[in-house]
Amino acid sequence: MSATQILFYILIIVLLSFSVRRFLLSRLVQQYSPAEVAEKLSSGNGVLLLDVRTAAERSDHFIQGSVHIPLQELRGRLGELEKYREMEIICYCRSGNRSLNAAATLRKRGFRSANLQGGIVEWNISGR
Repeated sequence: MSATQILFYILIIVLLSFSVRRFLLSRLVQQYSPAEVAEKLSSGNGVLLLDVRTAAERSDHFIQGSVHIPLQELRGRLGELEKYREMEIICYCRSGNRSLNAAATLRKRGFRSANLQGGIVEWNISGR
């Protein structure tokens, strides 16, 4: 087997492992559509939106009332979310990938968490 073939197989294995991980996370974490999130927000059901994008992304556009903790800082800043422990924390990012990881992290730490499907892109497309 050539070095190129070995690299190809390694790449395939890595891609498959990321796909399987994402699939398993999406089964573990509650997913809400933009309409469902808007409904939860308007009903005042004790929901917090958590924006896990970078500061540069957030400066472009964000959902009003959301809390901002970039994904790469989340583990070190979990203490800031303790006051929201009784609320459902719905995470969002640009497309829903990073926020899925954030929601899984929060869930492992005992928070009730969920993910905004499609992120802020879908939120904007839906006219929110």
